[in-house]
Amino acid sequence: SIKMDLLHSNGVLIIQHLQRDYRAYQDFLNFMSHVGDPRNIFSIYFPLWFQLNQVVGTKMIWVAVIGDWFNLIFKWILFGHRPYWWVQETMIYPNQSSPCLEQFPITCETGPGSPSGHAMGSSCVWYVMVTAALSYTVRWKDKSAVTLHRLTWSFLWSIFWIIQISVCISRVFIATHFPHQVILGVFAGILVAEAFEHTPAIQTASLRMYIKTNLFLFIFALGFYLVLKLLDIDLLWSVPKAKKWCANPDWINIDTTPFAGLVRNLGALFGLGFGINSEMFVTSCKGKNSCKISFRILCIAASLATLQLYNFVKIPTHTEYLFYILSFCKSAAMPLTVVALVPYCVHSLMRTTEKKLN
Repeated sequence: SIKMDLLHSNGVLIIQHLQRDYRAYQDFLNFMSHVGDPRNIFSIYFPLWFQLNQVVGTKMIWVAVIGDWFNLIFKWILFGHRPYWWVQETMIYPNQSSPCLEQFPITCETGPGSPSGHAMGSSCVWYVMVTAALSYTVRWKDKSAVTLHRLTWSFLWSIFWIIQISVCISRVFIATHFPHQVILGVFAGILVAEAFEHTPAIQTASLRMYIKTNLFLFIFALGFYLVLKLLDIDLLWSVPKAKKWCANPDWINIDTTPFAGLVRNLGALFGLGFGINSEMFVTSCKGKNSCKISFRILCIAASLATLQLYNFVKIPTHTEYLFYILSFCKSAAMPLTVVALVPYCVHSLMRTTEKKLN
């Protein structure tokens, strides 16, 4: 406990230093915090990669979902505090002279803080993207190509670490994580992504397999929560702390609670499984049009545009269970749109156009 308090107090000093000396970069750091948001995986990265390479896109969803599930379990086990409430409740500062940490609209996360979900989600999905891009260059054999591969390797991994460091600094800057929490998140994300580099079975998984995986993840998380609750351990202990110490009650969002993230990810995995095993996917993405560059570009553009419309769909939050059900449905609809609905519509449109031309 003493070592952890020392780690937290040193972390607070780092946060104060960042908020004081990096004020000019506030907008950039807030932007990088949004870049690390795991929800971007489903609305931006996945639509791009799935149409370019279905293997990579599928792996990306699995890595994101399993990684976020592990993040939830680790958070429940580690009981990590967040800086913006820890400084208000700790007794290590004399004469109640607790440091003043500035809060922002994206500061008031309600779940436990360790490891960082943003850092973990960002590192795992960017690891998948970088390794996928490098897999194309590793096949080059001649000397000039080998040199180009090495330059590409250095460039892409440099970009990877620049993004991860920026995301980590941004999460510390807004006082929602301590430095050790974001570092743990980055390396945990890399481990999850690397594990899926050696799990080819996900590419041929049936709808039944997707449903079984969903049920296992949900039952394990719910069972873990209920067992500890019977032992009088409240895994939602962080929610009242967030509500108590957040500078603005409007910044508290049910979407950041532990179960909201779980439901969102399970919905995305189910939507992917349902889409990949649908007749629309077989007709469009396995047909002759799937090899055409124009088909893929149209699918990317239509998918990105359609998914942005989902942002305008506001789920009511007055009833918690209704929120979870609708959140699951909305999350399932996003990969289903990318995998099946949009490609099928584009395929039908191209086929109709070709018939008219003939």
